[in-house]
Amino acid sequence: MENSKFVDKFATFAGKLGSQIHLRTLRDAFATVMPLYILAGLAVLLNNTVFTWIFKGQTLTNVQYWGTVITNGTLNISGLLIAVMIGYYMAQNREFENPLAVAMVTLASLVTMMPNTVAIIPDGAKKAVDASGLLPFTNIGTGAMFAGVIVGLLASELFIKLSRIEKLQVNLGDNVPPAVGKSFNVLIPVILVVSIFAFVSAILYNLTGMNLINLITTFIQEPLRHIGTGLWGCLILYSLGNLLWLFGIHHSVIYSSILEPLLIINITENIAAYNAGKAIPNIINVSQIQVYALMGGSGSTLCLLIATLLVSRSAAARNVAKLSIGPGIFNINEPVIFGYPIVYNISMAIPFVGVPALGILISYFATKVGLMGPAVIQVPWTTPVFINSFLATAGDWRSIIVQAVILVLGVLIYMPFVKVNDKVSEGQFN
Repeated sequence: MENSKFVDKFATFAGKLGSQIHLRTLRDAFATVMPLYILAGLAVLLNNTVFTWIFKGQTLTNVQYWGTVITNGTLNISGLLIAVMIGYYMAQNREFENPLAVAMVTLASLVTMMPNTVAIIPDGAKKAVDASGLLPFTNIGTGAMFAGVIVGLLASELFIKLSRIEKLQVNLGDNVPPAVGKSFNVLIPVILVVSIFAFVSAILYNLTGMNLINLITTFIQEPLRHIGTGLWGCLILYSLGNLLWLFGIHHSVIYSSILEPLLIINITENIAAYNAGKAIPNIINVSQIQVYALMGGSGSTLCLLIATLLVSRSAAARNVAKLSIGPGIFNINEPVIFGYPIVYNISMAIPFVGVPALGILISYFATKVGLMGPAVIQVPWTTPVFINSFLATAGDWRSIIVQAVILVLGVLIYMPFVKVNDKVSEGQFN
């Protein structure tokens, strides 16, 4: 009875956490821009591998221009993109009637926080010079993603609250076009919110000589990322997310809302560094998790399916495995989660949480000691095993071997628990 009460309370808490409006907004925003990051990864992969095999000299430079402008339109404006998406989804989640106005204000507010004077290195020069009136990619791209998140959340919340104050609304009546009426209805809140952020920006510059990008990167983004996407922080958060599946709660409550945004920032930095020919900064990133800890879906259930087909004597389990192996190849495992089942199946708890954690550990140390390259490309999460590791590491064949080792170990770990599950099923139904 006490155990049942604990499960109910834990499920209630996790459900409330997953529906928390700010976390839900972040999840929706990052999910929306995900295709652009995948496109950026594809462009960088082609530019730095495939094209270099085919073209040389000026022809290579001309062809690579395609990938460069794609990177500029995706990765290098990611800070702006995420701020706009957060504004839009905050309005949707708050049931605000003018989401485009919220998106507009968050973008304007973020730009007001950018430095007016930046140091740039002109083409052909060796020393940086100060220039004004510019928005360099370094300030609106991956380096501004966390600033985009913070400004997006703050500006959108403030704007929505002010817009719902009737005394601040300018009503022109019903005789004006709807678009004009909507614009004037939020005129004062727009002026107030953008002016407030501009005032904060001016104070920061005049008192400290710094800007929001510098402050957030130094005091918030980097400390938080080092904790959340460090080896142990990532293991704890990801394992906790997988644990939720055992209670019938989608792992996105933890993963998509808290961990994945940090992991996406890491992979965007890796893509940018790889594209620039620099050292890769982050071993742990969203592609590494998807490739080595998501084989077949949450819990690395492709290992479970193989183990079931190898050792299970349960006709029901084997039938589920046969039906699930097709979707499982593409990392879709809802048939396993609810058909095997994983939900409320204590006999599967240890491997379901432990195998993905093992995948993270092995891939981390294999990368750390140089047995394979780090993940530098974001691949679609539905990409099959072996293909995804090869693409994610920009063609490092050694990653396939590491992934195969993890897969085999995962199957071996699942095997005894499959047998336990068979005995539990026999005890329940015979």
